Amino acid sequence: DIRVGVIQQAWEHEEADKLFCEKIDIGEEEPRSIASGLRAYYKVEDLVGKRVCVLANLKARKLVGFPSHGMVLCASNDDTVKFVEPPADASIGERVMCAGYEGEAATENQVANKKKKILDTVFPDLKTDGNGVACYKGVPLTAGTGSCVAEDGLSNASIS
Repeated sequence: DIRVGVIQQAWEHEEADKLFCEKIDIGEEEPRSIASGLRAYYKVEDLVGKRVCVLANLKARKLVGFPSHGMVLCASNDDTVKFVEPPADASIGERVMCAGYEGEAATENQVANKKKKILDTVFPDLKTDGNGVACYKGVPLTAGTGSCVAEDGLSNASIS
């Protein structure tokens, strides 16, 4: 269950030199608290107001004491990490879709089930194409009237 979000607040984690702590609006009553290991790639001022794609059906867990409830999707290759950005016209909270995979999203419990290994199955096929478009098994991830694209068009990159 990938949702369009916007980072409302961000700060450096006090005890983990790789983590940012964020409050991200994904269209729910309260913004989600999410920790992201992006401090080597971004400055805190780059984050606030940034539109992002959030993997929302993860169980909350503590990352170095910070309760994180989701994951911001980023594309990466070699030493480069870039946000996967939703189209400009996509609404906050809108579900990111992939043609041919329109069914109900897995629940948090289904994703957490170690026997099902959903994330281990999905992540290897989640990549950007030659134009930086985020795809699952070669099919673009879409929201609004367009595709989700890695920032700066980072191409042929893994997404996680």
